[in-house]
Amino acid sequence: MKTLILYATKYGAAREIAQRIAGKIEGSVICDLKQDDIPPLNEFDCVILGSSIYAGMIRKEAQTFLSQNADLLREKKTGLFLSGMNPSPEQEKNYFEANFSQDILKAAKIKSVLGGIFDPKKAGFMERFIMKMVAKQSKYTDTISDDKIEKFAEAMKS
Repeated sequence: MKTLILYATKYGAAREIAQRIAGKIEGSVICDLKQDDIPPLNEFDCVILGSSIYAGMIRKEAQTFLSQNADLLREKKTGLFLSGMNPSPEQEKNYFEANFSQDILKAAKIKSVLGGIFDPKKAGFMERFIMKMVAKQSKYTDTISDDKIEKFAEAMKS
């Protein structure tokens, strides 16, 4: 089964997650939606789409890809992941519902927030301020979950 893993990232957490998923799914192909040429979806049995999330929204590149390929995605074995800093189950549900159509959500084999990375050295002033005030985070934090990644990859392989 050929798997295409697509991601959109701002600072690299979604790329890190995509790479970890690829390490668990033999022969998978990874593409950055912003930088890479995307191979034809009809060459793949499975498509995994991931994006970082900011202010509740996925990256513009992921939104564009979704709008251009919604019909094909509904026909594929699809997985959706988000990169974020451990939202509550209610927030996680809201993120998916706000960013993906009901058709895509129903077609998805699995959808999950797999963790994120906050690196104050890469963040801008406003992002550092918001993280400090809202999330009480001011230093490097990595919440990417290898257990969740393993569960995600297993669901896509079955």
